[in-house]
Amino acid sequence: MAKLSITLTKSPIGAKKNQKATLKALGLNKMHKTVEREDNAYTQGMIRAVAHLVTVTKED
Repeated sequence: MAKLSITLTKSPIGAKKNQKATLKALGLNKMHKTVEREDNAYTQGMIRAVAHLVTVTKED
């Protein structure tokens, strides 16, 4: 299955409470931290909620 590399590129200061919770669930708690997650509908939904704060690259 394909992997996604998700990097926190903008500060969540001032973001909504649910967006901060989504970043925490993804494992993004510091700026410029990168995590790898499976590319599935659940992860895609989480990324959509915080798309303005993260950068996503697809890895095979």
